[in-house]
This record gives sequence, C-alpha cells and structure tokens, in this order.
Amino acid sequence: MAQDLRDMFKEHREKESKLPSMKKGHADRFSTKLAAQLPVKKKSWLPKMGIAASIAILLSAGIYFFTRTTDIKDTPPAVVVTEEQKEQPANTLSLGNLSPDLKKVEDYYVTNINLVLSKLEVSPDNKGMIDGFMEQLAELDKEYEKLNTELNTLGPNDQTINALVKNLQLRLQLLQKLKTKLNDLKTSKNEQLETSII
Repeated sequence: MAQDLRDMFKEHREKESKLPSMKKGHADRFSTKLAAQLPVKKKSWLPKMGIAASIAILLSAGIYFFTRTTDIKDTPPAVVVTEEQKEQPANTLSLGNLSPDLKKVEDYYVTNINLVLSKLEVSPDNKGMIDGFMEQLAELDKEYEKLNTELNTLGPNDQTINALVKNLQLRLQLLQKLKTKLNDLKTSKNEQLETSII
C-alpha cells in the first residue's frame, strides 16, 4: 500500500502528456466570441449623481457645523472670565496654556457654561432662585481664581489641574441643575394655570 510519491508524480505527468493539447490562439478566439455574444452594459449616470449628491450634503453639513461652532466660540464668556482674569499679565499660566488637550477641555466647559447662561430666562417668579444659583456660581469663580493663583505660584501639578477641571465641571452641573429647576417651576405653573382654567 505504501507508494513512493515520486512514482505517483511521474505517473501523473505521463498521463498529462498523453492528453491532446489545444491549438495556439484558442483562448483568444474564445474570448472574442464570448465578448460578441454578451450584451453591452450601458453606463448609468445614477451612481455618479448619488456620489455627487452625497459629497454636496457632507460639504454643506460641514460648513454649517463649522460656522455654528465658531459662532459659539467667538461669543465672550459671561461668568467664567472676570475682569481680574482679563487683566492678568501675558506670562501667567492658565489651564488652557498648559496643553492643547486641556485647552479643549477648558473651551468645552466655558462654551457650555456660557451657552446655558445665555439661555436662562429671568422673570420675577424665578429671580430669587437664579440669584441663589448665581451666588454659588460666584463662589466657584472665586475658587477657580484661587486655583489659578496656586497654579502660577506652585507650577502645574496633577492636583491643581484636576481641581481646575472639577471646578469647571461643578459650574456646568450647577447651571444644568438650575435649568432643570426652572423647567420644573415653569411646568408646575403651567399645570396650576390649566387647573385654575378648568
């Protein structure tokens, strides 16, 4: 049962050599006949139009979002940057001066804080609540100033940087909490108004 592989390959080659071979140029003649028999596909302009439309939509969406984000970044901050911060010398360190990543973090929180502040609707009914939250926001602003002073005197370290980021997070959370309470107050007044009408 055991056979030598060399013998098997030799027998196989002999069998192949006995098979008839094709004439020269057979493959070329076959492909030309096949091409003549197959129907010609018409080129459709629909996929090209779809691609062009997709590119146009992506470009317009990109331009729209780019202009929207630059508009938001160009607005001056309302509470986050105080007059004391504007008057700081150029060589003072801040969170945004340390690294591009920290600048992005600072810009994100400052932008969101300013956005929430700009959307607050002050009325005589909610003025007391807003004033209370603004006092807390002012306290956080003072704490941020102290942390910035610490950053400049001691130099950058993880604890100070984390505290500065946490301060910005707390400000945003405080404003979001205020926004939620104002919405709750507004819905409860609407419900009271509806029940008094009925």
